[in-house]
Amino acid sequence: MGNKFSMSKIWRKSVDFDKRVKHFRKRSNLDLAESTWIPAKEEKQALEAHISVKGINRVDQIWPWLKENHGNVLAVNSPHYIFPERYNYEELADKIAVAAAAFESLGVVSGDVVALFSENSPRWLIADQGLMRLGASNAVRGSSAPVEELRYILADSRSVGLVVQSSELWKALALSEDDKKQFKFVLQIEGQPENNLLGWEEFLLKGANKSPINAFKEATGITANSSIATILYTSGTTGKPKGVPLTHDNLLHQMRSLACIASPPPGTPLLSVLPIWHSYERSAEYYFFSCACSQHYTTIKHFKQDLQTVRPVVMATVPRLWEAVKTGFDEALKKMPRSRQMVLKAALNNSRLFKAALRKSRNLLLLEINKTNRAIAFSEVVFRWPIHALASKLLWPKVLQQLSGGRLRFPINGGGAIAPHVDTFFEALGVELLVGYGLTETSPVLSCRRTWRNIRGSSGLPLPETEFRIVDPLNGGPLKFSQQGRVLVRGPQVMNGYLRKPEETSKVLDQKGWFDTGDLGMLLADGSIVLTGRAKDTIVLSNGENVEPGPLEEFLLGSPLIEQIIMIGQDERQLGALIVPDIDQILKWAHQRNLFLKEDLGGGMGDLKLRRLLQREVNDILSKRPGSRSDERVAGIALVKPFSIENGLLTQTLKQRRNKIVERDQKAIEDIFNR
Repeated sequence: MGNKFSMSKIWRKSVDFDKRVKHFRKRSNLDLAESTWIPAKEEKQALEAHISVKGINRVDQIWPWLKENHGNVLAVNSPHYIFPERYNYEELADKIAVAAAAFESLGVVSGDVVALFSENSPRWLIADQGLMRLGASNAVRGSSAPVEELRYILADSRSVGLVVQSSELWKALALSEDDKKQFKFVLQIEGQPENNLLGWEEFLLKGANKSPINAFKEATGITANSSIATILYTSGTTGKPKGVPLTHDNLLHQMRSLACIASPPPGTPLLSVLPIWHSYERSAEYYFFSCACSQHYTTIKHFKQDLQTVRPVVMATVPRLWEAVKTGFDEALKKMPRSRQMVLKAALNNSRLFKAALRKSRNLLLLEINKTNRAIAFSEVVFRWPIHALASKLLWPKVLQQLSGGRLRFPINGGGAIAPHVDTFFEALGVELLVGYGLTETSPVLSCRRTWRNIRGSSGLPLPETEFRIVDPLNGGPLKFSQQGRVLVRGPQVMNGYLRKPEETSKVLDQKGWFDTGDLGMLLADGSIVLTGRAKDTIVLSNGENVEPGPLEEFLLGSPLIEQIIMIGQDERQLGALIVPDIDQILKWAHQRNLFLKEDLGGGMGDLKLRRLLQREVNDILSKRPGSRSDERVAGIALVKPFSIENGLLTQTLKQRRNKIVERDQKAIEDIFNR
């Protein structure tokens, strides 16, 4: 808001919403829960201006255009890599052309699959795009993935070549001689190559003196819709990962459509921290490269430091990053003098309430607000604006400088929902977190909140050419707006099917192209999607009541006492909770209640008195959740050890493996329910 605040602007936004709802209802099938993209003026302009992707049929065809039009713009910078590298768009395009020629000399042909096991880096990108130039594809995973998983991907993808990050990874794979015989080559992109492996510099020399391959030469009978660009693998939360072949057509849809969300100009600094084998990071990077952004690679270790040095304008993120940033702010706040703490807390609370009232006046809530209540909210906006405007000028720029470098405009979040307390915290500071929704099978982005239509709690409006439908979870019948059901989607970004798994494909993809996401959700009046849980995660209590654990867990994570949590209670009378505590916060909290504990918190599943206090605290928090129900209370809690990738309880994309957690903590569950 700041100095741009005006009554007319707020009311105009409200009127725009009303017009959109009326227009949307005319376009939709009566009141059935179906949603399609209705372009806003801003989106039409952004799509028209995004010329780099016009007239191309493969992802790799963007590089000649970028070289010609933005050759001197910094493309990639990897200061923390074992060999720091930095290229402009001309240099990067030339490297990709050389890599393509080198792969061709190694026998790679159109239709081949090459496994690529490495973390994100310029070399990863060069190898990826070099393979695409030949009409080949890659099966990707990170170098830190479990070795058994990597071996499975090698076999399942039928890869004819292998690219590994390091000699350590190659040794860890410990492939048999028969396994090695399937490869035309093994390329090591980092460090001194292991015996019989091809090193990076030697690899590039193989293509250095060869004629460049025509980027626009198409293989006979191959189209963008059928040509596989990459094979991603699902996270495998409930079993072995499934191969998801994504075509160039799938990825090009993302590269064209994401202009609706953010349109950064050439040279815009971008910070990349997510794993590249994650579909969200993959598509986001391709899009930002098509905008000629300058990508700076970072790591979790260097993330906070690089926020200060790079000062990114745009980022693809996941909820955990923003939770960590907010936690850092909370810790820093505790160390400040009490007087300054009070000023910041009061100003932050006022800005939160100001932004909440502003959203209400603009009808940017999950429930529609009538004009009378909007007018009341508008009066609160006017009341709180002076202090908010002062804080926005004197306080929040300094805070944002410390938190994110001060220039962040497009923090686009995927891979899960943002916890409400984190979302509203950044909103108060003036940062619009744009939450999107998608799956590996959908390339992945299906919808996203827009800067001009940012409804907290939703996952935004559909992307171009994308359709949503909500159906009854039991019989598949149509539902109406605001009714919760199973989420179906259709669009150019949806995969054609799982890799050589027709039975699995038929379970999720029908003949009309509708993909069953497995998620539960509802559609708002303007077509925005709101997710309420995963169908397979639904907890059915013994009284027949269905409870979605996801929203409860997200709400409880707003407590400083809780690091991680999983709700349990299938076939029980009430819910229970397995909690990974923040030990320092718990000790202080318990001390305030005359309970003095050591760092082990009583050992085992926790001190019994502490558990009872925590149970009351959890239920008190749950009772304050909007739309709270009486059956959303816990009968008991137990303290458990953390969930991590290393102990197998989190996937590589940080999703909880609920079945594995339940298996590990079975004794704690039995104790909660007195079995």
